[in-house]
Amino acid sequence: MSFDRPLMLAALVLVPVLAGLWLLQERRRSAEASRFSSLALLPNLVGERPGRRRIVPLALFLVGIATLTVGAARPHAKVTVPRKEATIILAVDVSRSMAAQDVVPTRAAAARKAADAFLVKVPSLYKVGVIGIGSRAFVAVPPTVDRALSHDALASLTQSEGTALGDAIALGTRMAKKQRSADGFVPPTSMLLLSDGARDGGRIAPAAAARAAKAAHMPVSTVLVGTPDGVVTVPLQGGYQEQIRVPANVGALRLIARTSGGRFYRARTAAALKKVYEQLATRTGHTTKDRQISDVFAAGGLVILLSGAGLSALWFRRIL
Repeated sequence: MSFDRPLMLAALVLVPVLAGLWLLQERRRSAEASRFSSLALLPNLVGERPGRRRIVPLALFLVGIATLTVGAARPHAKVTVPRKEATIILAVDVSRSMAAQDVVPTRAAAARKAADAFLVKVPSLYKVGVIGIGSRAFVAVPPTVDRALSHDALASLTQSEGTALGDAIALGTRMAKKQRSADGFVPPTSMLLLSDGARDGGRIAPAAAARAAKAAHMPVSTVLVGTPDGVVTVPLQGGYQEQIRVPANVGALRLIARTSGGRFYRARTAAALKKVYEQLATRTGHTTKDRQISDVFAAGGLVILLSGAGLSALWFRRIL
């Protein structure tokens, strides 16, 4: 939290001063009462002692004064507000290792199914583009608000061989730079990259592409799909088959997310992957802005003061 008028906070020293003055006043009242009364008659003259209730209105009064003082200093805070425009680029790994069945039914199928659910939750004004990641990166559909096109693009992705992670990020960065609304506003762009891990081919190193993405203000959030137990079956001549271990690789995706300013997620099951998408849909639907919140402190301070005054009047027939 920051303040436009930080010197106003010096007035907070009045809070303990007021508390001290109240205590002195209470002692004077007690002394004057005892001076003109017989101690033996006091139990008959005075009803139930207020006890600790006497402190409650004072405490509320002091808290209210402190709250109003902070409000007078014009505090600012980071608040979450909805975004009206943004671009999201889905980059989906379609390499051979995504055919592993350690995520039911396969890594690739689970990723596409969860991506479809993600598209339903993304705000309608957002543009969504789809990139396929194989031995080369390619645009399945450019950023569009037409969700049917995005769904069709995901369904059209077919299996490839390599995993050109760096090329996909670089392609997404170029797409992000071209996004511009009718009034010239450049909407924020983020990429969501789904893969089971390490780079296999491509011309651009993932780390270099991630640095370029950060420079272009395009964070790349990565989702690791798969487990260390992934296996793919490759048919051989003569009717034989070869089983190849394809464990999910954390390192590359974690590095990409950290370098570009995005977030890294791990999804070991289809259900976990769906939850990741739901979190991301909520996160990308909002942004953080700096806002003055003096009105919040002013309203809160007045409510607290009135509460203290009301309790004092109800219990003791006077205000403090």
